[in-house]
Amino acid sequence: MTMKLLATSVLTGLLMLPLAHAKLPAASPEAQAKASEAAAKTAWSDKVAAFQLCRSMDRVADSYRKTAKAAGTETKPAAPTPPCTDPGPFGAAASAAGKPLEASGAHSPAGTAAKPPSGKSK
Repeated sequence: MTMKLLATSVLTGLLMLPLAHAKLPAASPEAQAKASEAAAKTAWSDKVAAFQLCRSMDRVADSYRKTAKAAGTETKPAAPTPPCTDPGPFGAAASAAGKPLEASGAHSPAGTAAKPPSGKSK
């Protein structure tokens, strides 16, 4: 009974193997845009987290130096480090909205007509 179950399981697995290697269709442009915006937002939030960590470490170091100085303990000067850089607000949505319509792949709307299309005026 166990051998039969094992053989059936192996055979089923071998039959399903081609399905596991099936190729997925290409993502639509909208899905690619959403994925790239999500990646940009993730990268930005990583920069924000690094900035907040940098500021926190600076505050802890300043607090340590202040309490050590008050206690009369001699401290070594801080090692030179690059300043914390603020990444600013998330700008992927603003840059996409600021694109001209032609650059975004859309066509410009037709302007308002001042004359009839035939060019003749009554």
